[in-house]
Formats: sequence, structure tokens, C-alpha cells
Amino acid sequence: MQFPRRLSVLLLCTLAGCSFSTPASAAQAPEQLKLLARIDHGPLGEVSGIVASGYPGQYWVHNDSGDQARIFAIDASGTVLMPAYLASRYQDQPWPGLKILNAWNEDWEDIARSRDGYLFLPDMGNNGNARRDLGVYVVAEPNPLAVGESRALTFLPVVYPDQQTYPAARWHFDCEAVFHANGKLYFLTKHRKPGEITGWEPGTKLYRLDTRFTDRENVLTLIGEDAEVALPTGADLSPDGRHLAVLTYLGVWLYAQPDQGDNWLSGTSRFIALPRDTLKTAEAITWMNDTTLLLANEERDLLTLTPASLP
Repeated sequence: MQFPRRLSVLLLCTLAGCSFSTPASAAQAPEQLKLLARIDHGPLGEVSGIVASGYPGQYWVHNDSGDQARIFAIDASGTVLMPAYLASRYQDQPWPGLKILNAWNEDWEDIARSRDGYLFLPDMGNNGNARRDLGVYVVAEPNPLAVGESRALTFLPVVYPDQQTYPAARWHFDCEAVFHANGKLYFLTKHRKPGEITGWEPGTKLYRLDTRFTDRENVLTLIGEDAEVALPTGADLSPDGRHLAVLTYLGVWLYAQPDQGDNWLSGTSRFIALPRDTLKTAEAITWMNDTTLLLANEERDLLTLTPASLP
């Protein structure tokens, strides 16, 4: 890993409003974070998750906590897509998104998609580390140009194997980054100091969902951890399955597929520091192809990043 300890300290200090200069060794890489488009759609006020759709050139996004249970399809220009047959109904008001009728958005923080066409909507935001109703909605991916609403096929309740109390003794059980790989769903945690919502701590843990019970809790499997990654806000696996991208508030971690097993945090990695004035409050990331990343922030910007090299 390149410059990890310094970057973690820099991140925590920056978010706390400290004055801290970026060390030369962690200077911004030659990669450029470019503004691609703006999402100018009123109901999409705080994008918190994005994933490439199975329909070429389209992406699924959703709002942060407290919104309705709904998702939106957009293209790379930031245009929100909807069924043409519903256009007349929404001539005088914006398209409210594709409703998931039997779901509830307490704190949706990311979205993932499997290669066989299922969307995963994790209600895993857990700022106070006290929730006992965490879980994942599974939705058969709808055609956004033909369907105006859908239902979740199921809800998978989940618990962490190492959380014994609610709130936890250590506030390491919030999750904003989820990805799908080889038929499994994976979760990366975001850490806080005990009892402090904005008391950030570096480090993340990687968990895997191995069961799919609907009538009882699914106990996640702890796969690995990385003490250097601070505050992951989104994650996605490249289409070729060779690289994992993890978004944080200061940049992007890239991990190579591990030589053995599925502990993605053990693979060769590199960090790309990105300018905060462009990145802003970025909480969503997906791959457009095997070499280019698409990011979205809560300020409605769509940004592209093409790493100069992959680990």
C-alpha cells in the first residue's frame, strides 16, 4: 500500500476541519477527476449509491437516508430515465422515481448488482451502531424504460458476528459500501469513536453474506480488515472481476483480486488522492468499464476517473 498511515491521518484531520498539508508522497496522482455531468432532477437531492445497470449506458442511483423506497435510472449525461408511457402524467412535475412498493428506506447507503440481473438495496446505514433491523432488499432488475414501479423479491435480515451490544462497545458497525462478487454480497464498514457520530476512526472490515434466510437473521462472515482505509462510502467490482474500487471522502482505493480466497483487502492496492473541491461529498462509485470509474456526490455531480494504472 502506498502512504496509507499518512493518508488516514490526513482524512480524519481534514473532515474535522484541521489545517493539514498533503505530504509530497501522497500528492495527487496524475489521474484527473473530471466533471462529466450534473443531475438536475429535484427528487434526486442526495445521491448515495450508484451501480451500472444491465441495460447499456444506464445507471441506477438512489437517495440517502429518509427518502422514499425508490431508485432512479440515469444515463451518463445525468438525464433521469423513465417509461415513455408515463410522460404525460408527469408533464408538470418531476418523475418521482421507480418505487419499490414493499420496501422501506431507513438508511440506504449503496446499491449493488449481480451479473444475473438482480439489484441489492442494503438498508445498512447505522450511524449510532444500535440498529437491529439491518438487511438487504433483493429486486429483479426492472427495465427503467418500461416499468414504473416494482416489488422486492425478498428482504434478507443481517447481523454482524462480532457485535454483541446495541449500541456496540466499538462503533464499527455502520456500512456504506457494498459490492457483489462471484455470487456473494460483501460489506465494508465505516468506523466511529464510541458514542460520537462525527468522531471518525480509520479502519474498515470486510464481511460476506453466505446465507439467504428470510425468516431469521443471516450472520455475516468476517473476511478481513484494513486498518488504513478510512470511512469508505461506496464500492464496486470492475466488470472483469479483477479490481475492487473503494471510495472514501479523500479519494479512491484500488485493490487487485487476491491470489487466493476472497479477502479483497489483502490484495495489492494503491490509493488515488483526489481534490476535495471537485470530489465534494462523494458517496457513490461504479465502473463504467474495466478502466474508468463513475462517481456521484451529494451535490449532484457525476465525475469520471481513469486511473493511470491498476494494481
